Amino acid sequence: MATVELTAENFDEVVADNFVVIDFWADWCGPCRQFAPVFESSSETHEDIVFAKVDTEAQPRLAGAFQVQSIPTLAIIRGGVLVFQQAGAPPQHAFEDLIRQARDLDMDQVRAQAQAQADGS
Repeated sequence: MATVELTAENFDEVVADNFVVIDFWADWCGPCRQFAPVFESSSETHEDIVFAKVDTEAQPRLAGAFQVQSIPTLAIIRGGVLVFQQAGAPPQHAFEDLIRQARDLDMDQVRAQAQAQADGS
């Protein structure tokens, strides 16, 4: 699956009920350019996952909503829940392992933990 451009305008539609891996990047960022082929390669391997790119220069509001302070930053959303976010450009094997771990999450348990935190438990 090709990557999609994620914007403030299409965010809700793209994220709704999807497994989404997000790459926050900018043209001037060397590590972002180095990570781009890794991200693209994984997008072709995992056709059931939406791979989305956020140009932080063009989408400062969206980058701000995720509190992105350095790029590249990766984020993973499953079922509307942010399950991972971290700055950095992992090598292919580490990126694939991260995707596997996110895929293996028990989302019922993740939602229960999130609700417990929200309730102050």
